[in-house]
Amino acid sequence: MAIEIKVPTVGESISEVTLVKWLKADGAWADRDEVIAELESEKATFEINAEQAGTIKQIAKEGDTLAIGDLVCSIDNTAVRPADAPVIKETKAAEVVPTLVKEAVDLKATPVAAAIIADKKIDSKKITPTGSNGKIIKQDVLEALTHPGRMPGATLFSRNERPEKMSNLRKTISRRLVEAKNTTAMLTTFNEVDMGPIMEIRKKQKDKFKEQHGVNLGFMSFFTKACCYALQKFPAVNAYIDGDSILFHDYCDVSIAVSAPKGLVVPVIRNAESLSMAEIEMAVVDLATKAKNNKLTVEEMSGGTFTITNGGIFGSMMSTPIINVPHSAILGMHNIVERPMAVNGQVVIKPMMYLALSYDHRVIDGRESVGFLVTVKQLLENPSLMLFGKDPIEALLEL
Repeated sequence: MAIEIKVPTVGESISEVTLVKWLKADGAWADRDEVIAELESEKATFEINAEQAGTIKQIAKEGDTLAIGDLVCSIDNTAVRPADAPVIKETKAAEVVPTLVKEAVDLKATPVAAAIIADKKIDSKKITPTGSNGKIIKQDVLEALTHPGRMPGATLFSRNERPEKMSNLRKTISRRLVEAKNTTAMLTTFNEVDMGPIMEIRKKQKDKFKEQHGVNLGFMSFFTKACCYALQKFPAVNAYIDGDSILFHDYCDVSIAVSAPKGLVVPVIRNAESLSMAEIEMAVVDLATKAKNNKLTVEEMSGGTFTITNGGIFGSMMSTPIINVPHSAILGMHNIVERPMAVNGQVVIKPMMYLALSYDHRVIDGRESVGFLVTVKQLLENPSLMLFGKDPIEALLEL
């Protein structure tokens, strides 16, 4: 008897998906709950599992656009398991580490190619392998040596053009960016922040923080915490237009812009205002890892009240980020650069970062946008203020 595997319901607003990749070939054996295919909606990539063990009969093809409820494949659960079918077993973390280390050390190259690489001290990452199973051969190394300064493996004087179908995710990104530009009264205000105090805290406390909480102390927890205080001080920045009303939020669901293999995604840290620094860092790592592996769910990317994006990791010095609708504001972090600054009449070299706040002027006035950004700057340059959201002495005196 064959059972049918159909496209599941993945969200109220999603009516169709694209079959991105078959993970099980036609006629192959699949164990119960084993992942057999990847589907992509306009918001996320998700997997389809085998509901029962059996052999796969593919119905849909890679690249097909499918409606919710459409047939993807069938599974013959009366088939006999092949003797050579791999056994799925749970892998413990201790079993994974040696394998990963070995793969990182081993160089996949022929003996001759490896000898030339070692002799000429060539970075193997800059060589495009053309051998079987991704192995570097002698000709690949000679090609890299013959054309230094050019993209390895690139065809010289090529005029080739390659049309590629836009993914559902890229279509959504395109639509939302245009929507933000066309439907909001968007402005951007700038400021700069001295990152020295935070860098000093990380230098002194990162090892103890990692030992106690099991996660690295990064910049994102400081920025998220500072933004949460500022959002509560300037609630309009944490609000957005809902029909004829402005919807204010007494909580901070902070969306973090993450670059994923298939495009930009913005998973949400729920109730960030109530989380500790360690809990924020854990949430960032969890969401970023899922984004990298295309494992984010629709729920994890839905909602949010404010967005933070970090172009600095790519080397961006200054930019005007586009609002993530329906949000009314987005904070852009940038590269940290040592620059000469005037301090008490003296020139001092400080690690500086430009901050940019793009905001919807229909909801947020100039006073609120500038006040928000100045508050974030003050909190980052004086991290002890984040204990109370203001100066400790003022908090003590209830001023």
